[in-house]
Order: sequence, then C-alpha cells, then structure tokens
Amino acid sequence: MSELKDFAGRTALVTGAASGIGAACAKALAERGADTLWLVDTDEAGLDALDLPCTVHRITGSVADPALWQRLEGEWEALDHAVVNAGIGSGGQIAELDFADWRKVMDVNLDGAFLTLAAAMRAMAQKGGSAVVTSSTTGIKPIAGIGPYGVAKAAVAHMARIAALEGAPKNIRVNAIAPGGVDTAIWNSSEDFKRSVEAQGREATLKAMAGTTPSGRFATAEEMADTILFLLSDKAANMTGHVLVSDGGFIL
Repeated sequence: MSELKDFAGRTALVTGAASGIGAACAKALAERGADTLWLVDTDEAGLDALDLPCTVHRITGSVADPALWQRLEGEWEALDHAVVNAGIGSGGQIAELDFADWRKVMDVNLDGAFLTLAAAMRAMAQKGGSAVVTSSTTGIKPIAGIGPYGVAKAAVAHMARIAALEGAPKNIRVNAIAPGGVDTAIWNSSEDFKRSVEAQGREATLKAMAGTTPSGRFATAEEMADTILFLLSDKAANMTGHVLVSDGGFIL
C-alpha cells in the first residue's frame, strides 16, 4: 500500500480499466488517495473484480459509443484526471487487411480515444486538470503486420499534443505515454501468442518476444501505471504536450 496520497480528494476517469495498464492505474490512483473513480470497459466481470478503497462508478460499454459519453457527462460534475487507455490489438499486412478489420481498430483506438479525451477536457474546463493518453512505440517505430494499431497509436499521440495546446489556457495538461512491450492481456488476442504460450508458457514467450528490446524484458502494467500517475500528478505540473517513451530501449 502506497503511503503517498498525492491524489487525495481527486476524481479520475480510467478507460480500459478492467485489466492491464488501466486496472493498474485504477488501483494506484485509489491507493494514492483518489476519492472517486469512473472506470470504463467492455469487460463487466473485470470491472467488478476490482476491489478499491474509494467511490467507484463502473461503466460497462465501448469508449467508441458517443451515447456513453453523453450519459456520463450528465452524471459527473467535474474531473481532475483522465487516463485515456482503452484499446484493442490487431494483426495483418496492410495490403491484405479487410476494411472492416481496419475500422474495428480505429473505432476503439482512435475514435474512442477522441471521444474520451474530448469529454474529459470538457469536464476539466472549469478548474483545470490533467490527462494521459496511452500511445505506443509502434506509433513511433514502424512494425510490419500491425498497421491499424500503429497508425492509431501515432494519431493519438499527435492528438494529445494538439489537445495540450488547446487545453493550456484552461489549465488542462495533456500528455501521452508510448510503452514498448508490456505484459498485459492484449497479447491474448494473437493466435501466434496463444500457441507459443501453450507450447512453452507465458513467461518464456514474453522473454522470447523481448529479445528485440535492449533491456531484455517486457514491462509490467504497474510500471506503466507509475509513469502515467507521474504525468497526471502535480509533480509534472510543467509538462504538457509530451510523448514519454517507456520501452526498455526498443526504439533505439
């Protein structure tokens, strides 16, 4: 349990909160004193499994649904912080991708991020706040076979920069984090990953995948949450429009 209570009395939104980086952020915010959390995910069971020592509003639904945000804006009074994190994985060569598969990724990873950030900034307009958007090193370094994912992650990083310019006069800070490999459930959507896990186990699979990372390891969701909470916190009061890379040296 953290003794640091730098989010005491604050209200925060976290999307993709049922697992991985989102769940780690929700737990860290609660441990560090957050008063109220609004958690959004399509995984109702995952949201229900989070046992947090604060007031929690669990919302089951897609971040790409405009009606969800219209409803939430009518329910919350204000926000201090937002973690724009929900996303899905993808695979396939660009020339071979079906447009429906492309749109499925863009719907959540780009359109959903836009709807989330826009609603959050409106909720922060009166007294200011801070937001962090989850981008990816695949939005910086091109990786074959994950076209829509990489394109969407590049787009949300630039969206964060534009939002930082627009939010600054209202004391709203917006930054992005670009993780490299992180051990989260997003890998479970890959058939190749699942076959490797069946053959040699998850730990060995992740270690092999991390062979292209100079540090030789994938990060934990908790490590990413620590970095995200730094960007959200008052300790980063002079940081906005920044894309912070946390990748073990992957893009070197």
